[in-house]
Amino acid sequence: MNADSFNTGASLRSRFLELENERKRSWAPEALAVNARQRATLVAEHGLRSHIIVGDILPPAVLTTVDGHTIALDELSARGPAVLVFFRFAGCPACNITLPYYRDTLWPALQAAHIPLLAISPQPPALLKEIVSRHELPFPVATDSNLGLSRALGITYVFDAPSRNAAEAKGGTSQGLNGTDAWELPKPAVIVIGPGRVVQFVDISPDWMDRTETPAILSALELPAKESLHAI
Repeated sequence: MNADSFNTGASLRSRFLELENERKRSWAPEALAVNARQRATLVAEHGLRSHIIVGDILPPAVLTTVDGHTIALDELSARGPAVLVFFRFAGCPACNITLPYYRDTLWPALQAAHIPLLAISPQPPALLKEIVSRHELPFPVATDSNLGLSRALGITYVFDAPSRNAAEAKGGTSQGLNGTDAWELPKPAVIVIGPGRVVQFVDISPDWMDRTETPAILSALELPAKESLHAI
């Protein structure tokens, strides 16, 4: 199912429900169970692990975008707030719903308010180019090399054995996901930082099928917003 086929007026949650229903029609029960168990485990264990919170200061990371430019977090947030969107990888169906959703519902308001947005994945730049071109993303997309920033923020997870086996059965490799030998990805997250890289807002999604809605981000930035954090 193409991301553009979803109801353009729907919340992220509604779009993910459409994806889930499509999978129930087309996936084998065993594949559905592997996916659901991994997500349920991440949700259950999320509160047991330490991760970035409001008031923390991000490390002074410098990231490389898919077009070869470098972006320093200090530069990004020098004049005010900046929005960081951590996502999994270019082939992730949920990421292919989320980034176009932010393109259409979040980016115009940020652009009008002169607030930068940076989307971040550990996937190598050559592979990330695919999601940028597919959705004509107008904001920069950068690689978190070796998961350095994601790990520092405490937002990564390691594939369980069934998920790894399922990925390998489809021809997937850890190198293709993150450029390393570790089967590890970031949990999707939205972080707003201000000058000095101080965290002003953070929402981490241990279940990658339940991500931060645009109204919550706009509200954190004191821009007009009407819906709740994870809207139904």
